[in-house]
Amino acid sequence: MATITGKGVRMDSLSALRERGSVKSPRIFLAIDNCFASKRWTRPKEWIELIAGLGVRCIEASADTECDPLYTTGDYLDDWTAEAVDACASSGARIANLYSGHGTYATLGLAHTDRRVRDHIQNNWLKPMARRAAALGAGLGFFCHAFPDVTLQEPERYRIAEDDLMARLAEVAAYCEEVGAQPLSVEQMYSPHQIPWTIPGAESLMRSVYERRGSPLYLTIDTGHQTGQRRYLRPTTGDLQAAMRRAREGESSPGLWLGSRRAHELFAAAVNGTSGRARDGVAEEGVIADILAEADLHPFLFAGSDDGDPYRWLERLGCYAPIVHLQQTDGSSSSHRPFTEAHNRRGIVSPERVLRSLAQSYARESARGMPPRCEEIYLTLEIFAGTGETVYEIERGMRESVEYWRRYIPSDGVILSSIL
Repeated sequence: MATITGKGVRMDSLSALRERGSVKSPRIFLAIDNCFASKRWTRPKEWIELIAGLGVRCIEASADTECDPLYTTGDYLDDWTAEAVDACASSGARIANLYSGHGTYATLGLAHTDRRVRDHIQNNWLKPMARRAAALGAGLGFFCHAFPDVTLQEPERYRIAEDDLMARLAEVAAYCEEVGAQPLSVEQMYSPHQIPWTIPGAESLMRSVYERRGSPLYLTIDTGHQTGQRRYLRPTTGDLQAAMRRAREGESSPGLWLGSRRAHELFAAAVNGTSGRARDGVAEEGVIADILAEADLHPFLFAGSDDGDPYRWLERLGCYAPIVHLQQTDGSSSSHRPFTEAHNRRGIVSPERVLRSLAQSYARESARGMPPRCEEIYLTLEIFAGTGETVYEIERGMRESVEYWRRYIPSDGVILSSIL
């Protein structure tokens, strides 16, 4: 077996991992999310046969591809499920995971300010999705919550909203375990209003949910969901001094993030001379201290430098990610590009680095209070199709992406340590 060295972590053998108390090296599968088929290949038979024809047998079924319980009827979904089961049997494919789509991503959902909506999403969307996943013998992945700005501005309000969300996620995790929709995972996101969006926050969320009911909620890591965090780094004293100096000279400070609305108001007042403390050096120190005190009150509004790096997410939390969404990106946007030669030339997502980062995650010591490490990981191509793309262009991009990743995952269920 090859030796991996990186970031101070060395893996010499599977036995070495076990000696350090780590779970065995996981089995790796290549999968495709059928979101590319949305509004084009809409019946289960169509997208299942298309994906199987690409040489992929593991499928992630997106709610956007005509199986969202809020948009469709129960009898239709029963027929959808029956057709999916038949098509899988005839093609040799299987639906490994059921996943939420844009519908619940675009709403406050499970963190809505009105409890009636929170209850509605939990009972009439998440639970039906869990039952549907169980009927397919699949896991369930989702994202369906967000905090509005008013919640982010008030630390106590945020604490109450976060606690309610954790309690609901713990209940959903227990329900999924009960009905057999396993594993359950929530997707990591980009910004403060959609948690988890930082590495420490994701770890805390999984630990909190697991401790409440003893049922695991895992993480879906997306290789392009690290493009927002860099906008939310906490400023230093030096950053603020330089920004104030530039502002008084008529220059802007693009991308300067101060956190709370009050912090931004303090900065503006200091620059405009309306605070009474603007042009005196000692007074400026007081304004900066006030801004940093605001940051202390709102730690949930800031990311760290590692949070903007997809490989750091995989190294730290990959062992708790039964699903990794694969998209090619240049690191500036999360556009869900295919792994074509043109996009790969500019892209930062490398199969070798993804696999090695996952191995490093399993080489780390187990974190206390976390759910068991994953024994299977589905590396899932999540490629979006442009509205103006032809079906031939879409198919070509999908096929090239599969061929690219099959160089590194030659067969499904392969042990990670055997392909490194």
